[in-house]
Amino acid sequence: MKPNADYREILQHTPFHEKLAPLSQVQSWSPWNGYQVARTYDTLAAEYFAVRSSCSVFDMTPMEKYRIKGPDAIAFLNRMVTRDVSNLKPGRVTYVVWCNDEGKTLDDGTIFHLGKDGYRLCAAHHQLDWLMTSSIGFDVSIEKETHDVAALSVQGPTSCSVLLEAGFAGLEELKPFGIMNFTVQGVDVMVSRTGFTGDLGYEVWMDPDHAITIFDAIYDVKERGLYDIKPIGLDALEMVRIEAGFILPGDDFVTAETAVRNGRERSPFELGLGWAVSFDKPYFTGRRALEKEADEPIKRRLVKLAIEGNKTPHDSFLYDGKNGKRIGTIKVTIWSPILKQNLAVADIEYQNGKEPAEIWAEIYYQKELEWKSIWAKCEISEKPFWSPPRRSKTPPDRF
Repeated sequence: MKPNADYREILQHTPFHEKLAPLSQVQSWSPWNGYQVARTYDTLAAEYFAVRSSCSVFDMTPMEKYRIKGPDAIAFLNRMVTRDVSNLKPGRVTYVVWCNDEGKTLDDGTIFHLGKDGYRLCAAHHQLDWLMTSSIGFDVSIEKETHDVAALSVQGPTSCSVLLEAGFAGLEELKPFGIMNFTVQGVDVMVSRTGFTGDLGYEVWMDPDHAITIFDAIYDVKERGLYDIKPIGLDALEMVRIEAGFILPGDDFVTAETAVRNGRERSPFELGLGWAVSFDKPYFTGRRALEKEADEPIKRRLVKLAIEGNKTPHDSFLYDGKNGKRIGTIKVTIWSPILKQNLAVADIEYQNGKEPAEIWAEIYYQKELEWKSIWAKCEISEKPFWSPPRRSKTPPDRF
């Protein structure tokens, strides 16, 4: 790479790039897993509201994808992840977490049971080395298929209607975390009722060679004037995933693989993912450490915070009461246009297993080139900030 070369010169284009690039009005691009992807196409507000009030498409091809097959495939996965997946039925998807021997989180992701075609594991980061190491002693084959499967996330209240008009007949019967296979424009595709937006939505999986055919079939719905469809980038996805209460390794917490200082990594319990840890199944990696941790008062936790006021609390310190002991830090935050509130993901300390009685954020902001500070009260939310009934309704309402 020549000095000062643009990083885009060494990044791959996804199979959808030739269709999505002309739709970009701001040319704001970012690297993701070796690919060039958009941060925004138009305006952040327009893309956000496409998810919440119409239909959005997001190119998720760069996501890490692994095909796991063989006689011991499910035994291997059940040994690696903390959740019991032994009863995952064909045509279903489930969320999972996996840890190292110390019970610290390496990554999270989803497992797809593809029937006779085995399982697909999707993850945020590269996991092939860990998968291969963990598979020793199991009769399984593990193949990285990140570049062999194109994927398009279609999300929003009209997403089902759009896909039905595009030729996905019968999609309205697909339940959350379910899988259906279709033939559209002569192309075999798989659709899962999954997503990272907390709204009604689907993920469409296909051979990269036929990605343009499927993209055109979906976008033709807009060309016919039936429904509006807008591409969204990483920035809009960040907003809606925080509203939905989803966490992101590397952004909200340091994974065990990337931590360089002792004590920076986090366990599933510390991430609020204790519900994804099953002690009523055989041994899994990290079990002993997690069993010990489960018997002790929790010391810290990643929480969802609603913060009063309209001043952005980026990287704010958190305190137990005004001017009290510092107990944590805000990791990521957004202003929610639909909820009209500051929302955040924060890492806070607990005392004797109990959350602080009052949480206050010390917010610094600049106004007319002068720095000011204010205190803002924070409230922990155990539920997602945004989870409309349409997210799980089957069949979804037609709009």
